[in-house]
Amino acid sequence: MMMKNIFTKIAAIAATSAAFSVAVAAANNPAQAIDLNFSWQGDAGYSAIGSFSYDETTAPTIISESGSGATNFLQSLNVSFLDPSNNPLGTYNTVSGGVSQSDFFAFNFDTSTQTLFGPFDVAGGTGVIGEYFLQGTIGDSLRLRQDVDQQGTSITLDQNSGSIQVSKVPEPASMLGLLAFAALGVGSSLKKKQASC
Repeated sequence: MMMKNIFTKIAAIAATSAAFSVAVAAANNPAQAIDLNFSWQGDAGYSAIGSFSYDETTAPTIISESGSGATNFLQSLNVSFLDPSNNPLGTYNTVSGGVSQSDFFAFNFDTSTQTLFGPFDVAGGTGVIGEYFLQGTIGDSLRLRQDVDQQGTSITLDQNSGSIQVSKVPEPASMLGLLAFAALGVGSSLKKKQASC
């Protein structure tokens, strides 16, 4: 019984310390980069999942990026394609370290509504035979295509009506804070159970 009481006190102290550390870290290090996920589902069962990030302290309301080379605001963008059985087809880092690898890259994002819009072209773009890419206009038609030669010929594997979903990735500090408060709750529950014994 005494050992359980000691464990409960240690757990409560550790949880309190963790919550305090997370709060101090968040206050001293305000978030700069925001990470978002996106997903696309084609009518024939192919899909794409990816993520992108930008510095929310410097980004304008509308982020528009295109072509290869240094981006204006986008820090990273990667995408993976899956066949209808969820087997991976290919993964691409279209933007890495604020540099686009694709001549065909097109990206438009409204930071206030956190929605993608307009022309969209992500993935391959380096002219390698067999590369996959998602291309089209959001709200109109998005097509999963595959290059078949180095002359610009590609085939459409799947498409949809231009629908693509975006969701914000939870910040690590928020998750740690929630875990710390959950640990406090567990410690409190254990203490109440011991008191009733």
